[in-house]
Amino acid sequence: MNKLFLTLSFLMGLVVLVSNFLVQFPVKYYGLENILTYGAFSYPIAFLITDLANRSFGKIIARKIVYVGFTIGVLFTLIFSTNFSDLISIRIAIGSGTAFILAQLLDVQVFDKLRRKTWFVAPLFSSLIGSTVDTFLFFFISFYGTGLPWITLSLGDLGVKIFIALIMLIPFRLLLRTLKPI
Repeated sequence: MNKLFLTLSFLMGLVVLVSNFLVQFPVKYYGLENILTYGAFSYPIAFLITDLANRSFGKIIARKIVYVGFTIGVLFTLIFSTNFSDLISIRIAIGSGTAFILAQLLDVQVFDKLRRKTWFVAPLFSSLIGSTVDTFLFFFISFYGTGLPWITLSLGDLGVKIFIALIMLIPFRLLLRTLKPI
């Protein structure tokens, strides 16, 4: 389990780094630049990682993966993606860390409460609740008062995250066969 724990933790940190980088770029097609960033496409993978860990190893190990992934993600973001002379970049790092840790820990708790329901209930609802908290908290901390349309950006990102949360049920179900649930 040590190798899998480290792999999931590293992947979690990588997802955070990639998402923090991509959130800086609005989707400039089809008039979506005020309602969607590229970060919405990568971040839901963090919930897949947390939910697989929770289903397979329980909430204590899932929380540890969140903490290690959080540490890796914040360090990666500070080293590779934060421009310390740009206030927005610093706010993105703070917003990302705050929103990530709260949303992922909430995801762990909700998943654990729903784990005995039909296989898709826990990952779907924990991801939806976690994504909602993460999205609004992140965009508020990162972009409130900057003149950027943070409310419409958060709504657009949340819409994509909900869609991807539904799609993530497929790999969740397929990967359950390779991991032994507790």
